[in-house]
Amino acid sequence: MRLIPVPSDANFYGDIFGGWVMSQLDLAGYAIAVRRAKGRLVTVGIESIRFMHPIKVGDIVSLYGTIVHIGSTSITVEVDVFVERSPLYEEILRVTEARLTYVALDENGNKRLIV
Repeated sequence: MRLIPVPSDANFYGDIFGGWVMSQLDLAGYAIAVRRAKGRLVTVGIESIRFMHPIKVGDIVSLYGTIVHIGSTSITVEVDVFVERSPLYEEILRVTEARLTYVALDENGNKRLIV
């Protein structure tokens, strides 16, 4: 997933709010997990999140995720976030990492097996 944050996503200093980053992490993790689960999922946990560097307005933000565990009803995904600070300098930084878990649900909202 690739995006560019805008001023409304930032504080007075131009740093992007952590909540915005968390929302993007959840979307990226879900996009990976839902393909494998082949159906509805809900986020049940963010086991870890680490902010290593701030994201700035105008950074090109890239999120990459990998499934690290598949249980009988759950999928855990690790997502790494990188930014390209300036196309002129080609500076790329790893800024955030997270581990999220999703649970598969059936049409009635009950846990279902992942096949």
